[in-house]
Amino acid sequence: MKKVLITLLSAVVALVSCTSTSEKTSAPEPAEGFLHVQGQDIVKPNGEKLYIQGTNLGNWMNPEGYMFGFQKTNSPHFINEMFSQLVGPDAANEFWKAFKDNYITAADIHFIAEQGANTIRLPFHYKLFTDEDYMGLTSNQDGFARVDSVVKWCKNEGLYLILDMHDCPGGQTGDNIDDSYGYPWLITSKASQDQFCEIWKKIAAYYVNEPTILGYELMNEAVATYFEKEYEMLFPKLEALYRRGVEEIRTVDKNHIILLGGACWNSSFHCITDWSYDDNLMFTCHRYGGEPTAEAIQHYLDIQRTSNLPMYMGEFGHNTMEWQSNFVKTLKEHNIGYTFWPYKKVDDSCMMGVTRPEGWNEVVVAFSEADRSTYAAVREARPDQEKALALMQEYLKNIRFENCVPQTDYIQSMGLK
Repeated sequence: MKKVLITLLSAVVALVSCTSTSEKTSAPEPAEGFLHVQGQDIVKPNGEKLYIQGTNLGNWMNPEGYMFGFQKTNSPHFINEMFSQLVGPDAANEFWKAFKDNYITAADIHFIAEQGANTIRLPFHYKLFTDEDYMGLTSNQDGFARVDSVVKWCKNEGLYLILDMHDCPGGQTGDNIDDSYGYPWLITSKASQDQFCEIWKKIAAYYVNEPTILGYELMNEAVATYFEKEYEMLFPKLEALYRRGVEEIRTVDKNHIILLGGACWNSSFHCITDWSYDDNLMFTCHRYGGEPTAEAIQHYLDIQRTSNLPMYMGEFGHNTMEWQSNFVKTLKEHNIGYTFWPYKKVDDSCMMGVTRPEGWNEVVVAFSEADRSTYAAVREARPDQEKALALMQEYLKNIRFENCVPQTDYIQSMGLK
C-alpha cells in the first residue's frame, strides 16, 4: 500500500510540474493599459473610443519608385539596383543609411501630431528584421532600432502606432509594392510562411508591453487582382495563414490588436470567412478613386456590420481636394477611421512635399527610366558620376523636415488642421 501511495504521490507531483511548466511557456494574460476592440469600436484603457485619424510613413522603410519620381524603377530591389548601377554599391549603401536617418525624424512626428492626427501607420519591409541585404546593411539590420525611435517619438506626442508588414517573405501581393518577383509566393510557400510567422512572433515578443503600439497589421494588400483565376485556391490559403499568424503572435502577446486586410488591394473581404478565433481583431481596407460615397464602399460596411468588428481605412489619397474631403465625411459618418497615404514624397499629393533637386529629372530619373537590360546598356546610360552623386546628396538634404513644403490644402482635405 505504501508503494502505491508513493507512486500516486509521484504522479500528482509530475502532473503539477507539467501544468506549471505549461503555464510558464504560454502567453501571459492580456495586460491593462492597452487599446482593445469592443464591438465596432477601438476603446482606450479609460473607456473612451479612439477614432483613428492620421497618415502613413510610406517610402521610409519600404521605398517606392513614384515617391522619388521614378516610374519603371518602382520596387525596393529595383531602386537599389538602379542606384548601385548609377553610383556603385558602396555609395548606394551610404545613401540608404543617410536616407533612413533623414526621411523621418522626431520633427516629422511632432508636425503630424500638430495637425490633429492621433495615429501613424508604419509600413516596413520584413528584411529589416533579418540578416538579408537591405537598405545599406547586409547583417545586423536596424528594424528594431528604427521602430523604437518611432515608438519613442509617438509616445512623446501622444500618438498611436500601427506596424504594417508591407513587404512579406516571398511577397504577398505579386507586384512592386511587396518587393516580390511578380507572384504572391508567400501564400503558397511553407518556407516563406514559416519566416513570416517567425518574424511576427519576434516583433510581438519584443513589443508585448508597449501600449503606444495600437496593433500589428499582418500584411498589406495580399493577392493582387492579376491572379483572379486563382482566387479559389489562394483565398483559403491566405485565410489559413492569417489564422496561423494570429495564433503565433498570441503565444507571446495577448495585449495588442491584430489587423486583417482584404485581398485585391485590401478591397475584397471574401477571403475572410471566420474571425471567431480571436477576440481582439479588426479589419483594414484601402480605396483609391471611385465615388466618395457610402454606396461605393458598401462591401466594407457589410463586413463591418456582419462581423461587428472595427473597419479602418489604412490607405486612401492621391485625389482631388474635394474628393478627399467628401470621402473623409463618409468615413466619419460610418465609424471608419483612416490614415491617408502618404505623409511625404516628391512634389505634392501628401502632407509634406519634397522638392526635386535641379537636374534630378535629367540625370537620376532619366537613368532610372533608361534601358538597363544589359551591361552595355548600363554603361551607355550611366551619367557623369560627380553630378549623380551631388544630386543624391542634395536629395538627402531636401527630404529633411525643415526643407520640405507643407501641403496645407491637402492636409485640410484629409480632415486634419
